[in-house]
Amino acid sequence: MKAMILHSFGGPEAFKLRDVPTPVPHAGQVLVRVHATSINPLDYQVRRGDYRDLVPLPAITGHDVSGVVEAVGPGVTMFSPGDEVWYTPQIFDGPGSYAEYHVANENIIGRKPSALSHLEAASLSLVGGTAWEALVVRAALRVGESILIHGGAGGVGHVAIQLAKAIGANVFTTAREDNFAFVRDMGADVVIDYRNEDYVDVIMRETGGRGVDVVFDTIGGNTLSRSPDALAQLGRVVTIVDISEPQNVVQAWGKNASYHFVFTRQNRGKLDELSALVERGQLRPHVGAVYPLADIPLAHARLEAPNNGLRGKIAIAVEPSAHPANADI
Repeated sequence: MKAMILHSFGGPEAFKLRDVPTPVPHAGQVLVRVHATSINPLDYQVRRGDYRDLVPLPAITGHDVSGVVEAVGPGVTMFSPGDEVWYTPQIFDGPGSYAEYHVANENIIGRKPSALSHLEAASLSLVGGTAWEALVVRAALRVGESILIHGGAGGVGHVAIQLAKAIGANVFTTAREDNFAFVRDMGADVVIDYRNEDYVDVIMRETGGRGVDVVFDTIGGNTLSRSPDALAQLGRVVTIVDISEPQNVVQAWGKNASYHFVFTRQNRGKLDELSALVERGQLRPHVGAVYPLADIPLAHARLEAPNNGLRGKIAIAVEPSAHPANADI
């Protein structure tokens, strides 16, 4: 099979397309022909060496799969050849999804929502699971509460907006002015131009000084230290950014705030919950660009570039038939 191999940590040029043996499913495992995967910030963090102690080289990386079951190992009862499936590979525990085939344990695999194409499903598995973990499991966002979602036009952000609206929350989000229409289309109630407005000032004005119940951080920087200024009493801050610089959160004490640090855990339950929202028309990922497997280095470079003009996700068409005529949507 063809696979994109990471031979050394560094820039996008560290990837090389190679022929490698097709994996064989063992007991409790499923072999999937990968139709599509996608690019996430986690992917370029792994490539540049942020997790070098957890990724032995050479490695197949990648953290989203949408495809079709090719074969099953002994003891598999939930899936059969021909089933369309989607999932996030177990991060740092074996090969990833930048390949024509992938083997995974049956218990992390879900049935692909019929309303989504493979490109869309592959663009939702990791970011959708991350948003679910952050908003539902950790923040316990409830009907009628308010939330600030930083980076609403991004891969996680645009899914989090839709999820928060499905829960019944009032959604504030930050975005560039040229993305205002996009995030409003996702369901945002109040859009803040982070280049020209202070989000704390806007939130306190719009909430009459109360603040929001939840802040969801997808951007890093000084968000953890500034969040208490925008929080209501008993507010919650959830971040998915691994911030290495110390931050002063003493202001959180006065708000009785709680902080949650999220690194996505894989399980079928989250996928099934997301599928239900998709089938009800409450959730749909936006695919902003599509590249073939051989162009993963170009996709990485684009996602890392400042002001890349992207909305939503970059999808990778591993199976050629999954690639649309227009590769840049």
